Amino acid sequence: MSRRGWLMFAAMSVIWGIPYLLIKVAVGTAGTAGGVPVPVLVLARVGIGAALLLPIAIRQRQLAALLPHWRWLALFALVEIIVPWLLLSEAETRLSSSLSGLLVASVPILVAVLGRLTGGTDRLTPVRWAGLLMGLGGVGLLVGPGTPGGDAASVGEVLLVALCYATGPLIASRKLGELPPLAMTAACLAFASVVCSPLAALTWPDALPSARVLAAIAGLAVVCTAVAFVIFFALISEAGPARASVITYINPAIAVAGGVWLLGERITPAMAAAFAAILGGSVLATRPGRRGDQGPGEFRPGRCADPESSPGEEPRQAPAGPPPGRIPRRNRAAAQRWPG
Repeated sequence: MSRRGWLMFAAMSVIWGIPYLLIKVAVGTAGTAGGVPVPVLVLARVGIGAALLLPIAIRQRQLAALLPHWRWLALFALVEIIVPWLLLSEAETRLSSSLSGLLVASVPILVAVLGRLTGGTDRLTPVRWAGLLMGLGGVGLLVGPGTPGGDAASVGEVLLVALCYATGPLIASRKLGELPPLAMTAACLAFASVVCSPLAALTWPDALPSARVLAAIAGLAVVCTAVAFVIFFALISEAGPARASVITYINPAIAVAGGVWLLGERITPAMAAAFAAILGGSVLATRPGRRGDQGPGEFRPGRCADPESSPGEEPRQAPAGPPPGRIPRRNRAAAQRWPG
């Protein structure tokens, strides 16, 4: 990979590891003042992102290709952006950002399970089964009695977020595989803006949020949403989807480091053990099988998406030189990871 590719890889590893931190800053803590209501945060994020990406999609004349698929696009936006971003932001009013990042790291494991249950052709080898069990054991450490840094309800919300992030790429790869990814992103963000507007209007704050909260919202919308997808599509073209998807395993470490360093969050022994189990289990559960098998590393979750976005089946190397703005069908699922 070129120096430019490594720089983009490093940028994406950080960019999609910090949404949890920024969400925590933007919504504050339940029962305290200073944060914005959850629907307002989500509307600001999707609205600004759409405003930045829609002009690019319009200038490239990509939106017309989306019209025949509007139903699946709406479902994808609901599963990959609207529901998970509302749930994740709500959960982080009571849950630490580092714990949220660890729970969402279970997405590759859920994708492997969902892919198999929904007729996927990937073969679950003994190594993959071991990875699934290891990862599920790590999640169990976080959801058992005495949940560190949160309550059972908030943990359940984040696990639903992970399930959404695992389901979205299945829809994208099976029903939306031929669509230009940047136009898909812009259209889904615009649709999410329309859906979230009434909710935000009902909870609109009376006073202007603090500069710290406004900066967090701007970072989520501009850096973690709009800029992130532009960089990620370029990374796919530069390095191929297989290498690009490796950022999925780095994002949780960034989320934990940011929460501990910048917010003073505490890492318990259970969280450290869970991190090792989930990360190791994800690597094993998504490792490719024999030549010709289709493994679970292609999908990415944040998704919003987290992002995204996202581990599924092991992608094959992209042919050299795809046309600008287009990613071959077999590689496009790797571009569907939405940030948290």
